[in-house]
Order: sequence, then structure tokens, then C-alpha cells
Amino acid sequence: MLLLQQMMALFLMMLIGYLCAKIGALDQTASKKISWLVVNVGNPAMIIASGMDNENPVEMKKIFLVIGLSLIIYAVLLLLSVFLPKILGVKRENDGVYRVMLIFSNIGFMGLPLLSAMYGGESLLYAAMFFFPFNILIYTYGIRAMQKRSDKKEKFQWKKVLNIGVISSFVALIIYFARIPMPDFVKTTVNSMSEITAPLSMMVIGASFMEFKIKELFTDVRLLLFSLIKLLLLPIAGTWLIMQFVTDPMICGVCMVMLATPVASMAAMLAQQYDGNYALAAKGVALTTILSVVTMPVVAAVLGL
Repeated sequence: MLLLQQMMALFLMMLIGYLCAKIGALDQTASKKISWLVVNVGNPAMIIASGMDNENPVEMKKIFLVIGLSLIIYAVLLLLSVFLPKILGVKRENDGVYRVMLIFSNIGFMGLPLLSAMYGGESLLYAAMFFFPFNILIYTYGIRAMQKRSDKKEKFQWKKVLNIGVISSFVALIIYFARIPMPDFVKTTVNSMSEITAPLSMMVIGASFMEFKIKELFTDVRLLLFSLIKLLLLPIAGTWLIMQFVTDPMICGVCMVMLATPVASMAAMLAQQYDGNYALAAKGVALTTILSVVTMPVVAAVLGL
């Protein structure tokens, strides 16, 4: 019930963003600037704030457990991404787009705000462990997958992998396990800045729906089938398997949210930059985001989380 309420709240924020775009108050330029604030201020503040909540530190073995689970999850998704496009009969030129959409979920814009509301700061520390494989893979495998239709090739760049999300995760871990005390005014500042993440990120997502006729999103049968596999089948099956070996409900909940969130907005950005099918990627982001309002509570209910 809590997840359903949170998803409805996020949906209303998306609707407000859509209405703002509809009346011209939130255009593409404003959306890009707001996205920059979320990525470079809101999300890092939310992650660092989780590290400041260190009065009752979690056991180190739990952190290593989550790191191991994140690596296993991404390894399985990489393997599935080889076969799923073929099973769905995806055209060869769109194969890379479907691979990227399957592997990378919106763990920053949607996952973190949800976990913060559902479980509190400790869950964000676990979620931060997913940023490391996410960033390494999206700037290596993700780019190469999108470049299948292009002659452009980009060399691996560490500066893209070591971005603000990864750096803030390292900072949070250091503060947390070194038990570094923070003045109250620093905690207040960081916590206040973290609170911009959910409303601003959802408004930007809502504003992006202006690029489509919503009705068109539900006419692509292949994309619909893919969305149901990504949003229902994989998170239910994956989290159920994890629950057979992991007894901590918060860790299981974090894994569920990381698996059940919609396609990462980075999928559309990479497609646009590296000559992938941008229209397909953007529709995938939009469709899975809309459907996730319903599918995430369903997944949680089925799994009893």
C-alpha cells in the first residue's frame, strides 16, 4: 500500500510536469537545466545524506552482499539482453536499443526517491552500490550497443565513469563507515537539497511526454511486450530468486526497486548522441514510466514486499 501511494504521488508530479509543459511553462531548455540540477545536486545530496545517517551503522557484510547482488543482477541482464531482442523479433538495427533499455533502469530519477520514502536513508546506501556497475556498463557496453548503426566509435573515458553519482557514492561510504561527524547545518543543507530530487525529476519526465501522442505509445505491440517483461516478469522472477537466499527485507526491497523501475532516460540520450533509434528509445522510456505506476505496486504485492 505504501508503494502504491508513493507511485501515485510520483504520477501526480509527472502530471504536473506535463501540464506545465502543455502551457509552455516548462520547455526543453528548462527541462535540461532542471535535469542537470537533479543529476548533479539532488541525487548526490540524497546519496550523501544516507551516509550521514551513521549513528547505527549497518554491518559491512551487508554492503558486500548488496555489491555482490548488484554484480549478479547486471551479469544476468547482460546475458538476457543477448537473447530477448531475438525472441521479440527485433530488427537488427534496433537490437542495441532494446539491449540498453533492458539492462539500464531509472535508478536515479525514480529509484532513489522511492526507496527514500519506503525505507529511509539506509536503503539509499544499498542503492548506491548499484551506481558503480551501472555507470561502468552504460559508458562502455551501452555506448557500443548504440553504435551498431553508426560508424562513429568512441574510446573508453574514465572521466565519464567516475561521474558525480559514483563520486557521491564513495563519499557517502567514507562518511558512513568512518563515522565522520557532520555539523547540524551541513546535515540540514544536504537533506534539504536532496528533497528537490523527486518533484523535479518527475516533472521533467512528465514534460517529456509532450514529445508524443500518448495513444501512440500503446500501439507498438513489440514495445508493449518488452515493457511487460521488463516491468513485471523480470523483477518478480529476479527478486523471488533473491528472496530464497537473502532474508533482509530491506535488501530484497532495494533489489526489487532497482529491477522494477522503468527504462533509464540515459537510453534515449545515448541513442540521440550515438545514432541509435532515438524515437524508439524515447518511446521506451515514456511507455515504461507510465506503466510503472501500475506495475511496481503489482510486483511488490506479488512478492509481499
